[in-house]
Formats: sequence, C-alpha cells, structure tokens
Amino acid sequence: MGTGVTDEMIEAIRAGRPVLFPTDTVYGLVTSAQRSEYTTRLYRLKGREEAQPSALLAADLETLFECVPELLGRAAVIAHTLLPGPYTLVLANPARRYPWLAGVRAETIGVRVPQLSPEARQVLDAVGCVVATSANEPGGPSPASLDEVPQRIRSGVAAELDLGRLPGTPSTVLDFTGAEPNVIRDGAASAAEAIARVRAALAV
Repeated sequence: MGTGVTDEMIEAIRAGRPVLFPTDTVYGLVTSAQRSEYTTRLYRLKGREEAQPSALLAADLETLFECVPELLGRAAVIAHTLLPGPYTLVLANPARRYPWLAGVRAETIGVRVPQLSPEARQVLDAVGCVVATSANEPGGPSPASLDEVPQRIRSGVAAELDLGRLPGTPSTVLDFTGAEPNVIRDGAASAAEAIARVRAALAV
C-alpha cells in the first residue's frame, strides 16, 4: 500500500470529505467528526436520516479519551474491557460532545475502537477521531469489500483504502447507559460474552 493512498485519505478526512475506510468488520464511510457539516455531508452521501446516530471512531483508547474526556469511572472500565475490538459502545455523554453524532439522544455517544491494519491505523493516527457508519444503503447489506459498496456511494467519496475482503459482519452494538446493558445489534462478537466480561470488570 503506497503512502500516496494514505496521504490522500488523511487530506480528505481533514477537509471533512467522506472516504471509504476498512475497519475490523466492514468497510465504513468516515470523515472528520470535528464539525457538524462534515457529518451532514457524509449522511447525505449515504442517504441516512440525521436523527440516526453514528459512532465516534478512534485508533486507540487514549485518543478516544482525549476526544471525550468525560468517559471516566464506569464508562472507562467498560471501554477498557471491550476495546479495541468489534464493538460499538453507547455510553453516557454528559458534556454532549459531538451532538451531531448522537441522533435524538444527545446525552449519549456511540464509540468504537477497532483492531486496525497498519495502513488504517496510520490514517487515524494522523486525523484523530472520526465519524463512522457502514458504507451501505440504509438497511442494505454491509460491505465486506469495496466491490460491495453501492456505486452511488463509491463514486461520491474523496478517497478509499482497499485492504481486500473483510469479515463482513458489522460490530456488535451495546448500550451501557441504563441500569442494565441493552443489546442494540448482535454482530461480529458475542453480546452475552461482552456483557459478562463487563460485569466481571465492574465487580472488581
């Protein structure tokens, strides 16, 4: 993978333009999370309603905690227990950071720290936190390869990073904002196992 590709991705993300990005599960549409208009641009390309939430994705936990420093105590234990990995965690967001990612629940935030390839990690290390959603039509199958990304979406991105075929099952989404965990989506990893790991960690 040439450095020109990653440099092109980095430049596009910093400018708030959508790119096709390989995670540890599926190909995603990502861009800088720093401005609401960047997320709006990404949503328009996907055809996603703005009331729908998207994840804040970071290369590592340190970067995630820099972007959302309120993830302390219980939230930090949960994040350290499950991330990095194929999970999206919905956590309390008391400062309402990145409200344009939260949909109708501005007091929460979905966070994701995937296990990344060196090329993908290089991109995120350079740009910080990004907004991420799967690169499919709303309700459509999640793309395991760039060839599975709808042509309408693929033709609208500023850059793409091709790492071949990915596992193809989206992340497991778990909501930890209530008294009991809530499984929003079963996905690439066992929700029951994740919840058991978190309960054990919180009990220590």
